[in-house]
Amino acid sequence: MRVTLLGTGDTTGTPTVGCDCDTCRAARDRGVQRSRFSVHVANDRTGESLLVDFSPDFRQQFLTHDVDVPDAGVVSHIHFDHLDGLGNAYRVVDDDLPVYAADETDPVTGESVADTVRSKYDYLDRVTVRDATPHRAERVCGLDVTLVPVDHPPLVCYGVVVEDPVTGAKLSLTGDTSYDVPEESRAALADPDLLLADAIVPASLCEKHPLGGSHHDADGVPRTFGTKHMTREGALSLADDLDAARARLVHVAHFYPADEAFDDPIAVDGETYDL
Repeated sequence: MRVTLLGTGDTTGTPTVGCDCDTCRAARDRGVQRSRFSVHVANDRTGESLLVDFSPDFRQQFLTHDVDVPDAGVVSHIHFDHLDGLGNAYRVVDDDLPVYAADETDPVTGESVADTVRSKYDYLDRVTVRDATPHRAERVCGLDVTLVPVDHPPLVCYGVVVEDPVTGAKLSLTGDTSYDVPEESRAALADPDLLLADAIVPASLCEKHPLGGSHHDADGVPRTFGTKHMTREGALSLADDLDAARARLVHVAHFYPADEAFDDPIAVDGETYDL
């Protein structure tokens, strides 16, 4: 299983359009990007590949990185930076593209993620949305893919577990989430060879959020920025909780100070991992 991080940034990416902050300048100087979130998972045994989330930067990501057009996709939630690249599938995929999304009804929208994707992209005749029940594995591209509920108010959102049934290799993605991941989902995400964890900003920036921080650790450090995303410290705590063999921090904002923004384990686009 080869994992390629196509997009490791938050909703605006880094560099951010029109921004001349130290971090965006440093990204330009280094020649690195954090485009909107997307992860490519290739199954070397079957020659198939899976895409987790469809970044609005889909076209540039696939032109930039040496990965195949996906044979299937998974959508974690309906925010535009994780979904709106799906339209790129038109005239790009060779045949039907199955896209898996959760079948649970969101009390805010009144429909499931699957139904929202189905209605929003009803004009894409090469895309077939397939309902997936959370905590129930689906065999996709020869891999076992499981959606697990996380905490990203006000909308429902799901982490993703991808396991190779032959080798036992395991990839866990937290999805967009606070530190308050339900216990059943933590159990499903646990013990990964690689964890990709939402870590939008360092905890020190919580003082700039209107709601501050939440889910503080024993030392009073906030593990959630506001209510919707983990801090760096929260993501690293979750990695410890899950006993991750390796963790990379993703969905990263350009608000990280420039002297911290490119430190390990904060990811940038194009990283690859063989599991």
